[in-house]
Amino acid sequence: MTVPNRRTEFWTGVRQELPLQLGVVPFGLVFGVLGLASGLSPLQTILLSSVLFGGASQVVFAQLWGGGVPAPIVGASVSVINLRHALYSASMAPYLRTLPLRWRIPLAYLLTDEAYAVSINRFTNEPAGPYQHYHLLGTGLTLWVCWQIATITGVVFGATIPDSWSLGFAIPLTFIAIVAPAIRRRADVVACLTAGTLSIVGQPLPWKSWIILSAVGGILAGWAVHIHDSRRPGQ
Repeated sequence: MTVPNRRTEFWTGVRQELPLQLGVVPFGLVFGVLGLASGLSPLQTILLSSVLFGGASQVVFAQLWGGGVPAPIVGASVSVINLRHALYSASMAPYLRTLPLRWRIPLAYLLTDEAYAVSINRFTNEPAGPYQHYHLLGTGLTLWVCWQIATITGVVFGATIPDSWSLGFAIPLTFIAIVAPAIRRRADVVACLTAGTLSIVGQPLPWKSWIILSAVGGILAGWAVHIHDSRRPGQ
């Protein structure tokens, strides 16, 4: 069996990540407009996409900042939302722990929702290889470049985008496109239904903590069903 080289792994990641940009680009346009509306300068809005680099947390930051919420609460809210990245890191750790620090730091920075969704599929469903981390590099860089371009476009041309385009709807569509292909077993369905229900019920919770509640609840529910099914006769 031929082991994929660096170039093959990288460009495979790029190609597999590109279709998700159909949802990411409108998301970035929305943030570019929202950043300016919240009182951030064009430069601050653009730099935020590089420094924070997390669509959901950037949107929450802009909304809270524009609403005059105290900085400590803004920081705490963004931190809670970004806790989901700790779950991504824990999932990726077995495949990346042997890499030197010079690799793990940039890959950790690039490990966002869409990049994780594509690369974890490669790591778990395809044979391991010495250059598999280049796949995550490809997905992460593709997402980063598209996100920066979309943010800049939103900042520069956002005022000319008609409301009839309903670009805000691209945000939930992006995450649906990430999750839907991974739903294959009963445990996956239960995890999604539990997380969805908790996200609705938990809306009144402070600091957007419903995000972590729904994530943890979905994981526990899916894990419980997986354990139950694995103990059934014939499994």
